[in-house]
Amino acid sequence: MQEYLIINSMKTHTVVFTLFFFSRMIAQNTSPDLMAMLDSVEKKDNKKEYVTATFKNSHLINQQTTEVVGKNSLDFRIQHRFGDVQTGAYNAWGIDGPANIRLGLDYSYDGRLMIGIGRSSDQKMVDGYLKYKILRQTTKGGSMPITLVFVTTMFYTNQIVPSTNGFDAYPYLSDRFSYFNELIIGRKFSEKFSFQIAPTYLHYNIVQNITDKNDVWAISFATRYKLGKRFSLMAEGSFTLNKYSATQYYNESGIGWEIETGGHVFQMFFTNSSGIVENQYISQTTSTWANWGFKLGFNISRVFTL
Repeated sequence: MQEYLIINSMKTHTVVFTLFFFSRMIAQNTSPDLMAMLDSVEKKDNKKEYVTATFKNSHLINQQTTEVVGKNSLDFRIQHRFGDVQTGAYNAWGIDGPANIRLGLDYSYDGRLMIGIGRSSDQKMVDGYLKYKILRQTTKGGSMPITLVFVTTMFYTNQIVPSTNGFDAYPYLSDRFSYFNELIIGRKFSEKFSFQIAPTYLHYNIVQNITDKNDVWAISFATRYKLGKRFSLMAEGSFTLNKYSATQYYNESGIGWEIETGGHVFQMFFTNSSGIVENQYISQTTSTWANWGFKLGFNISRVFTL
């Protein structure tokens, strides 16, 4: 009987020791994993999170925004401007024209650098540009309050314009070129409200009048306010800062409505500019809101992921 109790006691101690040994082994093997998981969560919390959709598209009415198309994406855009509303009922308040249309194609490989090309019917203008996000606004784990974007564009006109003496107004190939540079500073203040301001610089290789200046300085703004998940109000304006021409030009501005439908962004608006690209609407707007010189326009954007 005594031997039986001794054997049972030894078995009990053996079981307890075995359980204790394996529990320590399990604890030692799992502790590093648990610590790694905690470190991973902490690092994720500290990772920078960037603001998205400050604007819904890389263009607003006429202006570039702080947005760049996504990684490895292609954006095809149709931009159309009808004639002035002041032309009256006979001209269907500008619907019959004269109209200006631009077809554009933008591509980005990494979501920060974008290259774009386009062709406008007005002045038979060809444009090509580069756009780069220098800084990106952060929401968490960072302290960047703004998005900063640089845009540089080159324009080339194919039109043939006889001057008063019967010769081509562009005697040299270089005269057909003009250039644009812009620094866009934007911020998404809330889920509904976004705003940007942009100092801009234009240079023309040739000017219309001998007293005109080749350089134009301006400042532009654009804003967007969301009314719902897919609907927004938008407005923009550009104001020239120097006297550059003897011809009477006006500051460009526009107001409109934007709707997003999956892969499409549709914008409808009124603007006083018939020009669509910067070397036209910033410095060559000939209509004013004061005498009903504004016109109906729309933009359609379709994004493809490659």
